Amino acid sequence: MAPLHAGAQKPKESNEVKAASADTIVDVRLKNGRSEPIQASIPIAEARTPERIRILIVDDHPIVRDGLRALLSAHPEFKIVGEAEDGEVALRLATELQPDVLLLDFSMPKKSGLEVVRELNRTCPRIRTILITAGVQKADIVTMLQHGLRGLFLKGTPTALLVKCVRTVYRGEFWIGRETVADLMDLLALTDGAHPARSTRDFGLTPREREIVRLIVEGETNKAIAQRLSIGEDTVKHHLTSSFNKTGTSSRLELALFALDHRLT
Repeated sequence: MAPLHAGAQKPKESNEVKAASADTIVDVRLKNGRSEPIQASIPIAEARTPERIRILIVDDHPIVRDGLRALLSAHPEFKIVGEAEDGEVALRLATELQPDVLLLDFSMPKKSGLEVVRELNRTCPRIRTILITAGVQKADIVTMLQHGLRGLFLKGTPTALLVKCVRTVYRGEFWIGRETVADLMDLLALTDGAHPARSTRDFGLTPREREIVRLIVEGETNKAIAQRLSIGEDTVKHHLTSSFNKTGTSSRLELALFALDHRLT
């Protein structure tokens, strides 16, 4: 017996089906006499550009501004939004542009860096200011820190560290070198000694935590503290975290300032 399909003609393949390719979706019901099939394209999600750190440069020397712009523009994460040559222009541009970070020289025409920091702390407190200077009196550093300064970068420091400085300050942390911190703490201790003694509290700090806080005030690193106390660096970090929580601080500099202000060392 011949197979049931013997002699049966193979049905013709639809022209519409032939027209479809592997990467084309065709709905023959919607063709309606069109000369080409309807193609359904799948949109490709646009890649999101990471948010860039917006920077305003303030210095009365064009060569310094040029150098800072060239250095920072080489990093895609930074965007230079403006430049100013004096304190008055700096305040106007800061208000108009609202940068994330302001790189500020101390000695400038019309308004000094100290005046700019004071005014920005009142009008634009979200702007994080880094003082870039060849030299400044420690008393002025203290005053500027009290008025919102977040970083101090000395001219002559390796330029690669400026990138790290900007990133650190942008994250909400302070940037002041270890030696500067130690000197600053000495100045604060002398200045504070002229004021009436405050009532002291331990804020719940353990003897070991107070010992570590004292070494932080002296400018020691976690590694140096671990070596001096014969404990591990992780243990130092644990005690620091506990000290931050008990004192309401969030950085080593804040903790050091808090300790001096409340006679914890």
